[in-house]
Formats: sequence, C-alpha cells, structure tokens
Amino acid sequence: MGLVTGGQPDTSAIGKVDLFGVGISVVDYERAVSAIIEAGKARRSYGVSALAVHGLMEAVDSADFRAQVNSLDLVTPDGQPVRWAMNALHDTGLVDRVYGPDLTWHVLEAAAAEGVGVFLFGSTEDTCEAFVDAIRAEHPDIVISGVQSDRFREAEPEEDLADIATINESGAGVVLVGRGCPRQERWVADHLGKVDAAMLAVGAAFDYGAGTLDPPPAWMQRVGLQWLFRLSQEPGRLWKRYLVTNSRFLANFGGALVKARFAS
Repeated sequence: MGLVTGGQPDTSAIGKVDLFGVGISVVDYERAVSAIIEAGKARRSYGVSALAVHGLMEAVDSADFRAQVNSLDLVTPDGQPVRWAMNALHDTGLVDRVYGPDLTWHVLEAAAAEGVGVFLFGSTEDTCEAFVDAIRAEHPDIVISGVQSDRFREAEPEEDLADIATINESGAGVVLVGRGCPRQERWVADHLGKVDAAMLAVGAAFDYGAGTLDPPPAWMQRVGLQWLFRLSQEPGRLWKRYLVTNSRFLANFGGALVKARFAS
C-alpha cells in the first residue's frame, strides 16, 4: 500500500471548494499525507475527514454538522461522485478521490517512517485489536501510542477530559478516529485545539483493516459503485440511506450544474 512521493509538496494552503455549502479540499494522497504528518510531527491539533456522499449530505441537511465539517482543516473527497462533482462544478482536475481507508494506510506508512506515534480511538475492542495486529504486520516498527475503544455513547465531561489527557500524554501525533459518520466528524471538530495531534475521522478503515468487513472490488470503487457493494453487505440497514441519500445528492448536483451552466 505504498505511497510514491516526489519531493516535498507544499502543504501550507490546501484550498477547498464549495459543494452545496460544504467545503471539500482540493487534494491528492501525497499532499494529504504530507499535511497530516507535518501536523503530527509538530503535535499540532489538526482535523481531517474523508467525506463521501453520505457524510456530505448529512452536512447539507444539518447546519450544526455543516459548521463542524467546515471547521476541519482537511476534508478529502472520499467518494468518486464527490470528486466528479468537484471537477464538474469547479474544474479542480482531480484524477482520483482520496479514500479514507487508503489514506489511513498511507498515513500509517509515513508515520512508521517518521517515528510519529499513532493512537486508535473508537470502534470495538476486538476490532481495534485486530486492526493493531494488521498495522504491526504491515509496519513492524510503528509506534502505537495507545488504543481506546468506543463507549458507544457520548462521554461525560470528566470522561472526555480524561480521554484528552490520555491521548496527549501518550505522545501520539496521529489519532485515527473510528466512530462512524457523523459521530466521528463531530468528535474531531469538538476536539480541535484540545487534542495535540492530527485527528482523522476514518471509521471504515478500522473494519477493513481488522478484516471485519470485506472491501469493495477495485473496479466498483473506480466507477463509484462502492455504495452498491456496501448495500449488498447490509441491505436491511443501508437500503434507505442509499436510496434517499444518493437521490438527493444527484438532485443537488444536477441543480448546481444547471445553475453553473446558466451563470457561465
């Protein structure tokens, strides 16, 4: 899962474009990893989310959640439809999405090379243990600074303070947050300026890394049909989400495209 880099890209100003009121970063894997590791080495609070159609439409629907997403430093186009919309509406010229699970492994590779500690926050205890085993198998020298599984409820104020202290005292420069969208994005946004690390909301990476979910075939990912694969895995839970969310995304995209064409 190696990331090929060519020099030191400029990470000082990764711009965003507006998709339906939500800022999505114009970024590729190389620049995203560099920005995250740069923040991690400096122990600087830095918020990251990999946002696909579902997360994007959650932000469109909720002004509160939209403000939290827009407060993050880096919001990568996780899904192909998000990338397509960016290219069509803003001529960003992105040749690939920046998919959360792949971004996670690129960050882990760089963290291992740079000696940046990694903290896992969220998911179940069993999933975290399996994910740590997979990480260490891929990168034996990586520093796992700590692991805390999810309570599956919001922390009480004193628990939250203890979580912040635990993470900061661990020395981690990168925190992988696996709580599911939108809970993980909310957690990252709420902990900006409190957790001294780059915080990545990348929940699916935990399950794929641990082997508790099978990843979609590469061809389905390339053509934007990852949602269909996920639907086949959990039809009872996901059918309504994808039916409603995907339809509303297409409606928003179509409206924005017509508006842009008439404005030009």
